Amino acid sequence: MKVLITGVTGFVGSAVAKHGAHFKWQIEGQCRTLPSTKLTYSVHCLSIDSQTDWSSCLYEKEVVIHCAARVHQMDESPEIASKAYLEVNTHGTLNLARQAAQAGVKRFIFLSSIKVNGEQTEPGQPFTAEFPPIPLDPYGASKYHAEQGLREIAQETGMEVVIIRPPLVYGPEVKANFLSMIQWIDKGIPLPLGRIKNQRSMVFIDNLVSLITTAAEHPEAVNQTFLVSDNDDVSTTELLRLIASSLGKRSRLLPVPSHLLVMLLRMLGKGDIAEKLTANLQVDLQHTQRILNWQPPVALAHGIQSTVDYYQAQKSSHKEYGAHL
Repeated sequence: MKVLITGVTGFVGSAVAKHGAHFKWQIEGQCRTLPSTKLTYSVHCLSIDSQTDWSSCLYEKEVVIHCAARVHQMDESPEIASKAYLEVNTHGTLNLARQAAQAGVKRFIFLSSIKVNGEQTEPGQPFTAEFPPIPLDPYGASKYHAEQGLREIAQETGMEVVIIRPPLVYGPEVKANFLSMIQWIDKGIPLPLGRIKNQRSMVFIDNLVSLITTAAEHPEAVNQTFLVSDNDDVSTTELLRLIASSLGKRSRLLPVPSHLLVMLLRMLGKGDIAEKLTANLQVDLQHTQRILNWQPPVALAHGIQSTVDYYQAQKSSHKEYGAHL
């Protein structure tokens, strides 16, 4: 199968490419800048926007797996961020999809986001694929508008579209907040997070890639929207204890009631952090499991251990890993 993977040097895209090689896929990739390491497949250095010419990438391709996206940037005004998300994640995606359909691509896999559904769920009411979309930030809105446009393109052209909405993705090479949590525990920093009783869905990178590669070929995936997770939700407190156990360290979690933690963080202007630490965000996998006969192949505990093992290996070989990864 001839496949184009966008964002092929990124966290998800590189994992998809590695997995696809085991299936003997003929892969080409897109990235913004050429990688420093040599790859076993050709890479096209292209930006993604409403004007990008994809003709050099789409010849004889059967499937496009669109992993690339614009994510959060620091020191950016909401107005600038909103326009940039719209240009790359919405207009850039639809521009690629239209050209893919014209080039005869059979299936277009779009890596969207659970943020299309919203930022949190009520207890016992996880998001489902049928849940009314309520994106609350520019990133989620840009993904939602791309989804809508893709469905229209599918109806107009007959190109098959598959949409996947992951929650937080973790695994070896993860950065941002998940890496910060590992570092906090590793350094033995006392954290006021010992009484958080929320439930949050996450997805290990290998589980996400398993679903993507399944959706690339499964006949029942056509024009479907799939949610994905490890199918093993945890509280923030449980997650930190699991990380500590994987590190072989004692977690130093102070039993501060969650409502007091939220109040303090809001007083400090960190209400968004309070939400991520204490709110529920769960997804229901029943639709994904039923349609694709799919189960996440890697258990949560193993995914966390693999992530921590990579962190420790990098820390041992690169002294600046924690500061600059």
